[in-house]
Amino acid sequence: MKLESHLANLEESLEVIEESIEKGLVERQRNIGFNTSAAVVDMLEIFLHKKSLIDPGFIIKHEWLKSKNRIKEKLSFEFPKKKEILDLAFKIEEKRNALCYGTPQNLETTQEVINNFNRLKKIFKEINSDEK
Repeated sequence: MKLESHLANLEESLEVIEESIEKGLVERQRNIGFNTSAAVVDMLEIFLHKKSLIDPGFIIKHEWLKSKNRIKEKLSFEFPKKKEILDLAFKIEEKRNALCYGTPQNLETTQEVINNFNRLKKIFKEINSDEK
């Protein structure tokens, strides 16, 4: 996927996440589950594409982020803050299906996903600004 497509998809996910927070974390937990997961993949692919660490056709599947072995196999190369990024991505992804398909989760679970997502956004912002 082209970088521009990832950026557009990321922008859409960020908007939906903001709208969902405004409407209510518990009431919009499915949107939060889907869109935080999608945004994590887009942020990671954007960063890796910009660093030329993956080919333009390389696609990261969100399910990989829930398997530490699978993601280690697929992203065997090093990059800045790799452990922190993948740990936060794992925490977000492990809650995804419960938020998207399970019974309504409590406010704390949804808030935890948002907090981890915000930490991850901050890391990407830091490492992207480091290259300038």
